[in-house]
Amino acid sequence: MDQRISFITLAVADVAASRSFYVDGLGWTPELEADGVLMIRVGEHVILSLWDREEFEEEVGPIAVADGVAPFTLAHNVATREEVDDILDLARSLGREVSAGQERVWGGYTGYFADPDGVRWEIAYNPGPVGLSVLPG
Repeated sequence: MDQRISFITLAVADVAASRSFYVDGLGWTPELEADGVLMIRVGEHVILSLWDREEFEEEVGPIAVADGVAPFTLAHNVATREEVDDILDLARSLGREVSAGQERVWGGYTGYFADPDGVRWEIAYNPGPVGLSVLPG
């Protein structure tokens, strides 16, 4: 098996609300739109699939529900601290919950916002070799 991820699938409460946020708000371009699913290319070989919760549960199984933040984040790395703040400001303008950018002990600068289903996106400036390796170009 190759060491890679092809799809990241998120079960969402309202596909239309997710579309409004990701496509209309963030300006991302859909790869595929169908009843109950929205797919957006987020990397050369990676698709973010936003799937209606009920349809997700029918195929995959019951979703575990608990209080608090889901135990994962999705990250979007950028080339400067200023870009972190710009994207966090955009998310705030879309009415999202946002935590301000902060200097991190590992030398980077990050902040977080929540999408319509509470999934946390980390917006990160990571000046180290691993952080630079995930930037386009």
